[in-house]
Amino acid sequence: MKATITSQCMGDRNCNKLCPEVFAYDEDKLLSVVKYDVIPAHLEDIVRQAARECGADAIEIEE
Repeated sequence: MKATITSQCMGDRNCNKLCPEVFAYDEDKLLSVVKYDVIPAHLEDIVRQAARECGADAIEIEE
């Protein structure tokens, strides 16, 4: 599974709070970034939850 942050990111950091193992915050760009090219299997469910809860629909998931 892969996850990407789109340009729709509002920088509210909800994904960072929910799953700091996968999402980081870029202070220069003021938006979230994904730390992994491929999401570790044990974190896939929480990444899916972060995508569902993203207010800007800025997290795209590729299974």
